[in-house]
Amino acid sequence: MSSAPDTSILTSLNIQHGTDLHEMKFAVTAWSKGRARVGVLQLANCPQPMETPALLLSTRKGLPVFISPDLLPSLPSPDSHLLQMSPLHLYVFTSLPLLLFVLIVGYIVDMSMWVLRLLFLPAHAAVKMVGCTWVPGLLAYMCVYLSLDGISSKTISNIGGLHQMLGLHEYGFAAVPRDSIVCLPECDSTNKIGASFETPSGRRLIKPVEYMEMISSMKPSLWATLADEVPAWVSAKRNKASVDRTLRWLDECITLSPNQLQGYWIGGFGLGESMDERPALLNAVADILPVERPRQICGLELPEEVLQGVAAGIDLFDSTYIYHLTLGGFALTFPLESIQRHEFDSRLSDVGSDHTKINLRATIYRKDTAPIVDNCNCYTCQNHTRAYINHLLNVHEMLAQILLEIHNTHHYLGFFRSIRTAIKEDNFEQFRQTFIDSRREHLNMTAHMHRAEGIAPLVLLGDRAFNG
Repeated sequence: MSSAPDTSILTSLNIQHGTDLHEMKFAVTAWSKGRARVGVLQLANCPQPMETPALLLSTRKGLPVFISPDLLPSLPSPDSHLLQMSPLHLYVFTSLPLLLFVLIVGYIVDMSMWVLRLLFLPAHAAVKMVGCTWVPGLLAYMCVYLSLDGISSKTISNIGGLHQMLGLHEYGFAAVPRDSIVCLPECDSTNKIGASFETPSGRRLIKPVEYMEMISSMKPSLWATLADEVPAWVSAKRNKASVDRTLRWLDECITLSPNQLQGYWIGGFGLGESMDERPALLNAVADILPVERPRQICGLELPEEVLQGVAAGIDLFDSTYIYHLTLGGFALTFPLESIQRHEFDSRLSDVGSDHTKINLRATIYRKDTAPIVDNCNCYTCQNHTRAYINHLLNVHEMLAQILLEIHNTHHYLGFFRSIRTAIKEDNFEQFRQTFIDSRREHLNMTAHMHRAEGIAPLVLLGDRAFNG
């Protein structure tokens, strides 16, 4: 893999537009052997400093997908006070060609319903019908389409930005262009004018001036400039173009909104590189970055991938892993306080388990009255059982996703807390190796049992299950 992607994925992480530069503070407080480190991040609107490595909770339009604002306080504080959002998903862009397309498609249906009737009506009745149905209908289509335009940037700015609009005054928002839950980089659609992203009104080409208008109105705590992300398999020529565009957009964004560089956002990972290739790439990026600035990364989601990022000195991680787990009916179960080898638990050996999570859709949990994880103090485990969540999933109740996201978020935040503890105790490498060996041992034992029983082994990758 060429070294070009390592440069193209770097862009700046800036503080909120128009604020005092001293409102964000970051300092490294502990190192483990190698590059793993613990830091303290202080944001102006967050009452307590947050330790890193830390998890950024993924949101849709500024709020978690399933957890409502009134349930956010049930998550560990202040670890849960960092939220990641995409400014593009608070807007629905209106264009004249798209408006015409909506009108034409809508009226093809209307015309097919009325044309035959008009042929058999007198002229004056036909004119009356057109005036009473088609003209109001045209106005209705226009109103419906234009109502999708959402909240304007001026309105958000007048409200006071994201924190005021959402009522989350003690939370920090990190704005990045791409919503990693639903949108992968589209390198073929991106050009020198702007980057291509998926929005509520379809794929759009976003120019730096448009993006900075969103940032200026939303006033996030941190924001990353536009970047031309490319997957691992593109040509060297395309890699070079991505480098040039990212640097040019960086200059344009900073010119439009002058701010001192506060950190680095690293994109382009999780787009085709292998687990074996990734450490060298991460180290190459980390080695050229100042140690006193925070580093945020997109694309490292699985626990093993997070450990790779921490080992390279990354400070902030996104959390789309939690969303995909929750949507699939999975619950995290791996031990937190001390990652140790455990005796094989037959209760976790059923279809849908890989020693880090269990599939609560599985029939084995239909009568299981235990909490998801013993001694877990999250709201879900303190009040509900595996059997209840299994029931909710089977009857398609949304409460299942709410309870699962609460648990999975709580558990993954605990995983990051264990990582920080291991770094402070200077045994992070042992922690990481023990975690990986424990999972590998479990997978090997599961495969051995399945072979003995004549069952095709199950391998879980992310939130998807594949029979091998």
